Amino acid sequence: MSDAELAAEFDEHRSVLVGAAYRVVGSVTDAEDVVQETWLRWSAADRTEVREVRAYLIRITTRLALNRLRQQKSRRENYVGPWLPEPIVATPQEQDPAAIAEVADSVSMAMLVVLETLSPLERAAFVLREVFDLPFAEIGDTLGRSEAAVRQLAHRAREHVHARQPRHRVDKARHQELTDRFMAASASGDFEQVVAMLAPDVELISDGGGKRRAALRPMYGADKVGRWLVAVVNSPETAGMEFGTTELNGEIAYLAYNGNTVDTAGFLQLDEHGLISHIYVVRNPDKLTGVPTRDQLG
Repeated sequence: MSDAELAAEFDEHRSVLVGAAYRVVGSVTDAEDVVQETWLRWSAADRTEVREVRAYLIRITTRLALNRLRQQKSRRENYVGPWLPEPIVATPQEQDPAAIAEVADSVSMAMLVVLETLSPLERAAFVLREVFDLPFAEIGDTLGRSEAAVRQLAHRAREHVHARQPRHRVDKARHQELTDRFMAASASGDFEQVVAMLAPDVELISDGGGKRRAALRPMYGADKVGRWLVAVVNSPETAGMEFGTTELNGEIAYLAYNGNTVDTAGFLQLDEHGLISHIYVVRNPDKLTGVPTRDQLG
C-alpha cells in the first residue's frame, strides 16, 4: 500500500478516532494530538494481521488517550477553579436521527462531566463498550485487563453514569426557547425571572481557568446561582457583549461575544419539570478556540 493510500485509509476513520479520544480526555487539542500519534503508530505498524481497521485504530487511540489523561493529572491539580471539558462542534456522520441523537448524548457537556468522575480505566471501558460496542475481550486487550475485570469496570461505569445522567430528553425547540428566555432575563437583570427558571437545587459550575472571572467552586441553590448570574452578566466586564446560540457537543449552547471573540459558552441542563438543574459555563479562552466566532455564527 502506498503512503497516499495508507493516509486515505486512515483519514476515513479520523473523525471517529478524534471522537473516541475526546470522550476520554475531554480536550480537543489533546484528542487531536492523540490521533496524530495514532497515525504515526499506524503508519509504522505491521498491518498484515489487522482484521478490522476501525476497531484496531480505536484501540490504539484509546490506549494513547489513557496515557494523555494520566499526564493531565498534574495540570488538573494546579488548575484554578473547577475544570470543565472543552466545547466541541460535534458533527456526526450518521444521517439516521436516532443515531445522531445517540452520538450527541455521548459528547454532551452533562455526559462528559459525569465521565470526569470515573477512573481512567472505567472511563475508557465505558467509551469502548457503550459508545463503540467493542467486545469485552477486545476491550480487555486494549486496557491490559482480563475480560472479567473489564466487565466489572464497564458495569460500575454504566451504573454510575446512568445514576447521574439526565433521565429524559428535551427536544431542541424547547431547549432553544428556554435558552433564549434565560439569556434575555439574565441580560435584563430580572432576578425574579431568572430564579423562576431555576430548579431549587440548581448547580452551577464555571471554568475560567484563572484567566477570566468565574466562581472558584461549584455553586448551589436558585437564589445564590441567580444572584451570581445577574451580577456577572451585568458587570462592567461584560458590558456591551452580544449574545447568541449555536450547537456545541450536540446540544444548544448560549454564547457571549466580546466583539468577534467568544468570551463564554454556556450549557443548560433541564429537569423533568422544565427547570434548569445544571449550568455549565466555560470562559477559559484556551477552551473556546473551536467555538464559532461572531462572524462565523452570523
